[in-house]
Amino acid sequence: MAETTIKYTMMAGIFATSLGGAAWAGGPADDKLVIDDELEITTRVKAPEGHPLDEVISGWHYRTDETRALEADSFQNPGMLYVERGEEIWNTVEGDAGKSCASCHGDASESMKGLGAAYPKWDEKAGRPLNIELQINKCREDNMQAEPYKFDAADQKSLTTFIKHQSLGMPVRLDLSQGDMQAWWDKGKEVYYRRTGQLNMACANCHEDYNGNYIRADHLSQGNVNGFPTYRLKQSAMVSLHNRFRGCIRDTRAEFPAAFSDELMALEVYVTWRATGLSVETPAVRQ
Repeated sequence: MAETTIKYTMMAGIFATSLGGAAWAGGPADDKLVIDDELEITTRVKAPEGHPLDEVISGWHYRTDETRALEADSFQNPGMLYVERGEEIWNTVEGDAGKSCASCHGDASESMKGLGAAYPKWDEKAGRPLNIELQINKCREDNMQAEPYKFDAADQKSLTTFIKHQSLGMPVRLDLSQGDMQAWWDKGKEVYYRRTGQLNMACANCHEDYNGNYIRADHLSQGNVNGFPTYRLKQSAMVSLHNRFRGCIRDTRAEFPAAFSDELMALEVYVTWRATGLSVETPAVRQ
């Protein structure tokens, strides 16, 4: 036991040293994101009151020239395949009620516009915030009488991506006055700054203390979530926000909570607020 403790203490020390010494500054790229030469995306904005940083910067600025170019071209953006699949699902009848999403909500470009910029939202009946994935499952069960999606099911990611995409270019704005949203924000903030795992690290260590620096080949961004679900080239797939949360927690050598757990939903509320004013980029492209 003592040998194992010493081993991980040394690992944590080496990692901390890499942050302090081997990490070198890179800074965000000085560029503008314009989708298809038509829609300019707000990727840098003054931070809202109470934010720990002066400026909020999209993760797009921290990626390579080639990756940034992929997101700027809808024809080249691999995440658009998920948008197309999501549109098919939107119009597909499922469940015992014989309904599709479109049966209730009609044209998504109108009914879903702005929704992706305002979620998570408070749900009075559930007594907690719901994100888009949970709202989809609620609609499937209550209105379509269909089975809810399992976490990270392919169709769940596609439909979520399609719905978020309807708010492309719109600024992220959470209403913390709804229900107990402020209490969930407070809990999310506590999770964000809480050190965890054998490496004894918090979200803030990478995304606040060292954003703009390189560690090996990884360029640390502020960790803003305005582009999720995000197409990650590393995984050649669309990645959901709670998948990414769990991946980061895993990297600290900690046990990660279940997706959509109270802890991760609180974290989603807080980090979404941290991106206030940035445009929705879904589907963003990251490395």
